[in-house]
Amino acid sequence: MYTQYQGQGQHHGGIMQDKDMLLTVLTDLKRTVSEYTTATTEASCPNVRQMFMELQNHSMRMQGELYNFMQQNQMYSKPAPALKQSIDKQILQAQQKHQQTDQFVQQQMSGMGQPMHYQSHMHGAQPPSSGKNPYYM
Repeated sequence: MYTQYQGQGQHHGGIMQDKDMLLTVLTDLKRTVSEYTTATTEASCPNVRQMFMELQNHSMRMQGELYNFMQQNQMYSKPAPALKQSIDKQILQAQQKHQQTDQFVQQQMSGMGQPMHYQSHMHGAQPPSSGKNPYYM
């Protein structure tokens, strides 16, 4: 890797510039986090689930550190600030969707005679104090 940033999107002797390589790594880290999320939700073994959660957290930390490094070195610019009203609207929509999904799951589970072990963490609900996560069976 070059030790000095030499320009945007240019290649020197077939070797990608720092910015190009770092953007590729940043993109790969974002994709990896998404894949670890999927793997975590699909894992049935608690040990495997924990491993994927740890890998996801590690990848997220790396992505954040790389993003900060690139931003400090003018290799990545911040997106335009979002309006608070727009953010609040998106949060409200996500909360409403969460409530609808929660109600649907509870209805389906109660119709099957299955006990419901799910507790919502939205709207200030506290996670259970036991070592087990109610989202996982």
